[in-house]
Amino acid sequence: MRRFSAFICSMEIINYEALSLCIKDAVRAELQEHFKKGGSPPQDEPLLSKQELAAELGVSLVTLTDWMKKGLPYLRLHKRVYFKKSEVLAIMQQKTKD
Repeated sequence: MRRFSAFICSMEIINYEALSLCIKDAVRAELQEHFKKGGSPPQDEPLLSKQELAAELGVSLVTLTDWMKKGLPYLRLHKRVYFKKSEVLAIMQQKTKD
């Protein structure tokens, strides 16, 4: 119990505005560092449904589901499954090189 009370006594109390400013400065610094290292801003790539991706690739839904089980990258939002076309194509190119 003493350990806890000693911790509380050494804590500094700051107001909401100071905390908000501190967080903004920290996030800004991290983003600047990220982009200096060559990071790119997130791009809004449209997500494809299973049906859309199967049609684009010319495969059946069964084949696409089988590929998902074997590691094809996908996103699950609630009960629906979506794909980023760039990620799928990158994995497919990598697999053909192996």
